[in-house]
Amino acid sequence: MTTTALTPPSVSLFLQTLVGIFKRPPRLQVAAMCYRKSRNGLEVLLVTSRGTGRWILPKGWPELKEAAHETAAAEAYEEAGVVGSAESRPFAHFRSYKGMDGGLNLRIRVDVYLVKAKDQLKDYPEHGQRDVAWVPVAKAIEMTDEPGLKRVLRRFEAHFKHD
Repeated sequence: MTTTALTPPSVSLFLQTLVGIFKRPPRLQVAAMCYRKSRNGLEVLLVTSRGTGRWILPKGWPELKEAAHETAAAEAYEEAGVVGSAESRPFAHFRSYKGMDGGLNLRIRVDVYLVKAKDQLKDYPEHGQRDVAWVPVAKAIEMTDEPGLKRVLRRFEAHFKHD
């Protein structure tokens, strides 16, 4: 049997990751499904992940001193410059994997909050770190590779067809 010794930086990074996991609600992230109506119809916002470049919703870990829907709205602003109002209850949820520092993949639940976009600022904290796209819902379903997110987008599309 072969064993691999962890070097001090690897141990430190691993412990930092574990501490971060336990400080937050377990395995939960909150996402913002930003939407707007344009002359092209109903559009949703997708951003690319910084690590892999996959098309996803703006999302992050819940903040301990902030309601989840407020965190979702903050993520939309930080990642895409979107200013809007988030509904206080989640619209849907799905399961996903979060790639952590040190190569750890963590199975998570993502609660999705609807955010009606009022504006999109040109200057925001993560500007230039991600691609940002407003697209029709059908196109968003094609662009994302996460099955759970595809289901949520289909549900969203059906929800607005009846409104």
